Amino acid sequence: MPHAETRTGLVRRARKIDRVLAETYPDARCELDFDSPFQLLVVTVLSAQTTDKRVNAVRPTLFAAYPDPPSMAAAAREDLERIIGPLGFFRAKTESLLKLSQALVERYDGEVPRRLVDLVTLPGVGRKTANVVLGNAFDVPGITVDTHFGRLARRFAWTDETDPVKVEHAVGALFPRRDWTMLSHHLIWHGRRVCHSQKPACGACPLARLCPAYGEGPIDPVAAAKLVKTEGRA
Repeated sequence: MPHAETRTGLVRRARKIDRVLAETYPDARCELDFDSPFQLLVVTVLSAQTTDKRVNAVRPTLFAAYPDPPSMAAAAREDLERIIGPLGFFRAKTESLLKLSQALVERYDGEVPRRLVDLVTLPGVGRKTANVVLGNAFDVPGITVDTHFGRLARRFAWTDETDPVKVEHAVGALFPRRDWTMLSHHLIWHGRRVCHSQKPACGACPLARLCPAYGEGPIDPVAAAKLVKTEGRA
């Protein structure tokens, strides 16, 4: 890796990393289950501070009871709390879902808006959640800067920014807009499975020769292989 990387070199290396990850994770996708934009919006809000697996487990019960914004907006608070209780922070999340559903009914005729500028005005919805919904429910390209994405973007030396919005813009400038949504999936899948926060599985990583942070974790293939997770968020 050259000490002083040119902008052109950075773009080429970044895109090569994404190609390798695309080959490594051909099934990469949003790991939250959903059947509609409303469902994706709700489960993404619920996924904060918990696992996708837990959110997916409560989803059928939640949407059987409240299949659309009007029904969820009219939900009894205690009933909603009971359903999402296993996810933790259930009182705050119940408040978010009630306000979010009410806003959809009152401002958008019960429909999830298709523009980021509108989505981020909804209670409990920031740019990360908005980009998840845009990219996966509406096929509008977006970069989802969660903790995994931010960590890997810095390890790859794509940016040294820590603010999610600045990371989003810095990384977005390296890739064609059409690639943004899948790029997000690739980095998030790799972060959940191999490039862990505390102990990355460097010796089992397909990006070893492209990554400036190679060696932060065990480089021995056997030791590294033991750190690899076969699923994302168990």
